Amino acid sequence: MAVHEYELSSAIHGHRCIQFHYRGDTRIVEPCAFGVDTGGAPILRAYEVHGDRHPHERGWQLFHVDEIVDLSVLDRTFAAPREGYMRNDPAMTKIYAEL
Repeated sequence: MAVHEYELSSAIHGHRCIQFHYRGDTRIVEPCAFGVDTGGAPILRAYEVHGDRHPHERGWQLFHVDEIVDLSVLDRTFAAPREGYMRNDPAMTKIYAEL
């Protein structure tokens, strides 16, 4: 299981945004699904609402959890997944938490 398993699952179930550093950028996302990919690596499907250096990458993203640093669960919440969200994410072979 991933290092951030509890925080990610809690944020997803509580509809709370998270902030973290990823590949040199601070990101704020609405997390929607957490699981593992076909290679067994933990991944997070989330809607990015803020990124410092790559504003063109906002929207649906797939993050490799092992590359997430300094994760914080924020007080900011979101009502529901954004348009385009798909339950039972096909990128995940096992899902630990999802909306």
